[in-house]
Amino acid sequence: MNVEEMKKAVARAALEFIEDDMVVGLGTGSTTAYFIRYLGEMIEKGKFEDIYGVPTSYQAKILAMESGVPVLSLDQVDAIDIAVDGADEVDPNLNLIKGRGAALTMEKIIEYRAGTFIVLVDESKLVDYLCQKMPVPIEVIPVAWKAILEELSIFNAKAELRMGVKKDGPVVTENGNFIIDAKFPRIDDPLDMEIELNTIPGVVENGIFADIADIVLVGTKEGVKRLER
Repeated sequence: MNVEEMKKAVARAALEFIEDDMVVGLGTGSTTAYFIRYLGEMIEKGKFEDIYGVPTSYQAKILAMESGVPVLSLDQVDAIDIAVDGADEVDPNLNLIKGRGAALTMEKIIEYRAGTFIVLVDESKLVDYLCQKMPVPIEVIPVAWKAILEELSIFNAKAELRMGVKKDGPVVTENGNFIIDAKFPRIDDPLDMEIELNTIPGVVENGIFADIADIVLVGTKEGVKRLER
C-alpha cells in the first residue's frame, strides 16, 4: 500500500470501534478526514444510529457537516465516548506529537475527555523518541511569542514562529493565537516536558500528548497494525 492507501485503511479500521448512541471526537488532518467521510457514509446507509461528532477544528466541523455527521459543540455534551485523530509522531510508549494542523488545543481538550482515544497513523509516523523528525507545536499568546522563543532557548530548542501559507504573516489559530514550532534535540520524558512547557507564561498549550493514546492503528504495507498501551 502507498501512504494514501494506508491512511484509508486505518480510517476504515477505526469504524470497528464505533457503536450506536456514541459521541465521537473528530480530529483534524488528512487521515482523520477519511474517517469522517467513512463515518458519514455509514450513517447515511443506516449502519449507525444516534451518532454525534464533536469537532476539534473548523476543518473537521465543515467536513462532518458535508459528510452527514451530526455535529455538537463541546459544551453541548456531557461526555465523549471515543475520539479519533491522527498524530505527527508516535513513540514506543504511544506518546504523541500533534499540532501540525494548528488545532492542538481543542484536540487536547476533547481527547483528554474521551473515554477511548484512537490514533490513526501510517508507519512513517513511528519514531524511537519524540522530536526525532517533527518539532513540537506550541500555541502562544501573540504578544508573548518573542519572549517565549527566548525561554525555549534554555531547552536548546531550535524554535521559530510558524508563518502562514497563502497569507502574509504568522499562522493564527482558531483561538486567535500564534504557533511556535520547537525542535528539541530529543524528548526522553514526554510527560515532564509537556508539563514544563505549559508552565512558561504565555503558552496556551503544546503538542506533546503524553499518556493519553489508548490504541494506535498503524497503516503498513502489510495491512493495519494495532498498538495498545
